[in-house]
Parts: sequence; C-alpha cells; structure tokens
Amino acid sequence: MLNSLPKNKKIILFDGVCNLCNSSINYVIDHDKNDVFRFVSLQSDLGKTIQDHLGIVNTSLDTIILYVPNEAYYIKSTAALKIMTEFLGFWKLMQAFLVLPSSIRDLVYNYVAKNRYKWYGKQENCRIPTP
Repeated sequence: MLNSLPKNKKIILFDGVCNLCNSSINYVIDHDKNDVFRFVSLQSDLGKTIQDHLGIVNTSLDTIILYVPNEAYYIKSTAALKIMTEFLGFWKLMQAFLVLPSSIRDLVYNYVAKNRYKWYGKQENCRIPTP
C-alpha cells in the first residue's frame, strides 16, 4: 500500500471527520498551486498503514501529520507550520514560530485540538477524495 504513495509529494494525514480539519484541508487544496500535497485521513486504512510505518502508535485523532516519504515526518504544530511554509504572503511568515520549542507551540495546538469538535462540529463519515 505504501508503494502506491507518490514519492515526490508531501502527505498530509488529518482527522477526516473534523470540520475544522476539513476546512483547513480545503484551504490547502485551493492554494496548493505547485501540487505539493496529497491527503489521507487518519481513520483510513492507508492512514493507519502510514502511521504504523512511521512507528506512530495509538495516535489520537487530535493531530495532523505531515509525511515526506523517505525524508521525515512532523506532527502537531510543527506539521501545521511546515505546511504553511509552502504558501506565500502571511502564511510564509508563520515559519518564524518554528524557532519556539514545540512543547510551547503544542500547548496552543493541543488546546484547539481538544475543543475543535465543540467549536466547529464534526461529520459522521470521513470525506472521500475526488479525483
């Protein structure tokens, strides 16, 4: 299954039922002018396979993972900031927050993640990507 992943694309693993997460993914899709990213829900079989491959066990669905095949992977605030660096303008400036320790950045990330269903709601089913 991992062999089917494109080697030259960054894979974003996200909570497929989270409205905030889906809105964020829609934004990335709309602004990914260089076709950098592919998307996999954490709940999918492929999402679980990638997590197993990376040695990420018992992942709660309150994280985002940016997987760069054959290079590295990033989670939580680091993943979000690394994704933002692919965009221009204001979003590019967000990479400045990478100088802060992830333990500090993840305090904010975890607070939003903990409350995302309450604030934004959730869907009953994961989104199905369209070609």
